[in-house]
Amino acid sequence: MQYRQLGSSSLNVSAVCLGSMTWGKQNTQQEAEQQIAIAADAGINFIDTAEMYAVPPSEDTYGATESIIGNWLAKQPEARDKWIIASKIAGPGISWIRDGGKMSAQTFQQALDGSLKRLQTDYIDLYQLHWPNRPHPHFARHWPHSGLLSDTNNYDTDDMLAILEAAQQAIQAGKIRYLGLSNETPWGISQYLRLAAAHQLPRIVSLQNEYNLLHHKDCPYVLEQCLAENIGYLAWSPLAGGALTGKYLGGARPPNSRWTLVQRNGLFRDTPQSQAAIAGYAELANAFNITPAQLALAWVNQQVGVASTIIGATSDAQLAENIAAFALEFSDRQREEIATVMQAHPMAF
Repeated sequence: MQYRQLGSSSLNVSAVCLGSMTWGKQNTQQEAEQQIAIAADAGINFIDTAEMYAVPPSEDTYGATESIIGNWLAKQPEARDKWIIASKIAGPGISWIRDGGKMSAQTFQQALDGSLKRLQTDYIDLYQLHWPNRPHPHFARHWPHSGLLSDTNNYDTDDMLAILEAAQQAIQAGKIRYLGLSNETPWGISQYLRLAAAHQLPRIVSLQNEYNLLHHKDCPYVLEQCLAENIGYLAWSPLAGGALTGKYLGGARPPNSRWTLVQRNGLFRDTPQSQAAIAGYAELANAFNITPAQLALAWVNQQVGVASTIIGATSDAQLAENIAAFALEFSDRQREEIATVMQAHPMAF
């Protein structure tokens, strides 16, 4: 297992981060603990969760994933210091999470205390802002016709400053070690950096955005900023919600799979362009004698600037298959063949 320093932090994270959002919905406590054991045996030391998990989010499963991790930690507290645990405060828009309100200094503390209680730990290594208070170009909202750019967007930085001040208090209290962002843009990243420098407040150390063979708009612009500013880039959904395994080709919907469940943002990745791209990548994987999932994961892992790739699975076999992808190294010819498919389908959803 490779380990990489996470931005300007002191955290050395494994190249594989164990994603947990299926726990509490598609996976039980016992299944989650088995996944943790498999990950530990592979040398993984990094686990990612969020207060809103399990996914797809619902009021019934809010906090369930953190509770599962907390139950596991309570049974073996000696494991806490061996793991780097990341969690997130939800942004606005989910009615059952603080009435759907914006992140603020007050809700930051409220959410953090709730996560600490569910995780049954005194501290969280990396605490992340799950998405901004303003509209953002993620979840297929990045098209020019999306209406994202308008004078109704909130570019006021007062909330950002208040959140940084709350993070400073949490760090001083020993509740969190570092602050990260998720689903952010270059403007948002720049403002947090500027405010932190101007007010001697915690500097963000990481950015967690979607990055995969179907959705790679962060390259080169966001990745360049992360490299230049020493911000660790964490890739979520490297399999595009499971689509890049090929299991949804032709409209297939395997039982208990992600796409059989009601999605908060809809099946926005399911487009004719995505289907064609996935078929092309699956054909390449067969020629490379690996699985489509391994091709997709190995590609993300080998991208310059990616600190760690967040993988999830609903079965032990899937998890083992995914972890094995990180031992692969593409040849120059294989990289060219992957690029050819990507260039034929440059914006799949």
